[in-house]
Amino acid sequence: MTRATMTRRAFLAATGMAAAAPLAPAQGETKPRPVRVAFIGVGGRGTGLLKVLLKVPGATVPAICDINEDHLNRAIEIVEKVHGYTPAGYSRDEYDYRRMLERDDFDALLIATPVEWHAVMACDGMRAGKHVGSEVPGAYSMAECWDLVKTKEATGKRYMLLENYVYVQQRMMVMNMAHAGAFGDLYYAECSYIHDCRSLRFESDGRLTWRGEVKRDHFGNLYPTHSLGPVSKWLGIHQGDRMTSLVSMMSKPAALQAYAHRRFGADSEPAKVDFTAGDMCVTLVKTVQGRLINVYYDSDSPRPASIFHLVQGTKGVYDSRRGIYLDGEGHGEKWVPAREFAAQYEHDYWRKRGEEAAKTGHGGGDYFVVSDFVEMARHDREPLVDVYDSAAWSSLIPLSKESIRGGGGSVEIPDFTGGKWQRA
Repeated sequence: MTRATMTRRAFLAATGMAAAAPLAPAQGETKPRPVRVAFIGVGGRGTGLLKVLLKVPGATVPAICDINEDHLNRAIEIVEKVHGYTPAGYSRDEYDYRRMLERDDFDALLIATPVEWHAVMACDGMRAGKHVGSEVPGAYSMAECWDLVKTKEATGKRYMLLENYVYVQQRMMVMNMAHAGAFGDLYYAECSYIHDCRSLRFESDGRLTWRGEVKRDHFGNLYPTHSLGPVSKWLGIHQGDRMTSLVSMMSKPAALQAYAHRRFGADSEPAKVDFTAGDMCVTLVKTVQGRLINVYYDSDSPRPASIFHLVQGTKGVYDSRRGIYLDGEGHGEKWVPAREFAAQYEHDYWRKRGEEAAKTGHGGGDYFVVSDFVEMARHDREPLVDVYDSAAWSSLIPLSKESIRGGGGSVEIPDFTGGKWQRA
């Protein structure tokens, strides 16, 4: 089997994702083959990813696009300082990235723009012959979810959702434990993204940022992949199981308007914004194998961050808030700290490259998500988090909205894989 034809299943077997070994140059290579990556979007998040990518051996950045010239110039200066060359810059207008895509001197495209651009830019990139890495979520509508899948399949280019939460140290260890059967037959999971992001909804003068516009114009679970991604990998979603339906309910909008009143004044323009997104959204997802996933989303309530993950099986449970309990292991009815299982189940990514990863953001997840993206492009192979994951996880945005509109009724989740989940 050549790398060009390597399937996702073969990649997962070769790199383990049951006992994965870190990605390395192919046999016979003395150094990594070069990978040329262009960037769209180098604000705070894009700049962070750029800094990580510039540390990956063999990765170069020949072109960068951002309509904010300050961001663009900052990114160009970073590349100049690290690598000593000047990438081409694109900033004419919102569609100048398409002019950049006409270049033939890069292999892959990394997208870190506001969410409404993710899917259209990813599809444009694949149609231009580039492998694509997209920030989360991958899409915002069902039409965009399907566009991603159909474009990827039509072009044959690789697509990766840059979901860094999957790569965090303890979550990768739990993935090993789940795949090794430590928890038995898995049947229930909980996951959350509860994180106070109210300050990110407004500019200093009270104007809405793009994040604020999302809360004004949309509702439901608007940011599902950080919560759903890790448990999907533990449960084998698209590797023998898939999500089939959901029900969703949402509390009323309250916290964000109260924040606007307090910060800008009761008579201010931001205090008059009619936000449609409720504060807490709860979604229950059912799978083909009869598993249940409980997904919590709240990014505006005044409370400390509470991002937790749980997986329950017939032999035991992992709960990020408490630890691990394995039935019949001699520790009574007590939680055991998760770190005590690292000697047996630590993921090889972290065992061999954890020190370097820990220097990057999101618990080291940024290091591995960028590294895997580069290796995907370098070896033309499917990534751990692929286009089908992106479409299915991102579909919770429009489908939770549909369920809420229907009073919490059940909504079907389509099979974006076209049956591939049964043999992936």
